[in-house]
Amino acid sequence: MTAKSASGPQIRKNFEEVQNRVQSAAVRSGRLASSVRIVGVTKYVGSQQARELVEAGCLDLAESRPQALWEKSAQLPCDVRWHLIGHLQRNKVKKTLPLLSMLHSLDSERLMEQLVLDARGLSRPLEALLEINGTDDSTKTGLMPQDAAKLLARYVDAPDMHSHLKIRGLMGMSTLRATADQIHREFESLRRMRDGWSKQFSLEMPELSMGMSDDYEIAIEEGSTMVRIGSRLFAGSDA
Repeated sequence: MTAKSASGPQIRKNFEEVQNRVQSAAVRSGRLASSVRIVGVTKYVGSQQARELVEAGCLDLAESRPQALWEKSAQLPCDVRWHLIGHLQRNKVKKTLPLLSMLHSLDSERLMEQLVLDARGLSRPLEALLEINGTDDSTKTGLMPQDAAKLLARYVDAPDMHSHLKIRGLMGMSTLRATADQIHREFESLRRMRDGWSKQFSLEMPELSMGMSDDYEIAIEEGSTMVRIGSRLFAGSDA
């Protein structure tokens, strides 16, 4: 069985295993499992497998591409909370925002301005995370820390934005094929950035979107509140 052919029962089993590992990692870090949200990344599977994950109890789903989010959100239950974890082009903002629970990839002042403009018609403010490149890998997407600080300063100085956009924390990834010690350091650094900026700018930023299928337990130990899990949820029994 391949990841693409994982059945409903296998997806449920995978989800339960991830839940158990999340709970164990939370306990190790002195936290409640309820403080960590599992976000199922459905970008490599079809709507049927995404539906089976929802039926297993995972109501937070994420896509990397707005077009895929548009398509799947039309086919899945309305109580799914959709997250966008990939780059959002400004010309796709208006169609995407009404479907979103959270945007994890706010990565420029120009995008922030577009979000505020197009969120004016929403019934509630859009919640967003700043995507940070906190690694030494210049090929990764996201704001460099100094640019993120400038964006936050601009946001704080424009209180009219706050009724349309709420910056709720940070999102980041670890270096590919990094050692466990390096992953710990990178996620700890992201947490410290969040804590420092929250104090500096007097912003409530409770969220840290850190950790994917290969490093989510370390991320939880370092304070992650949302883990973005894809392959572990949809892997077949022989994977």
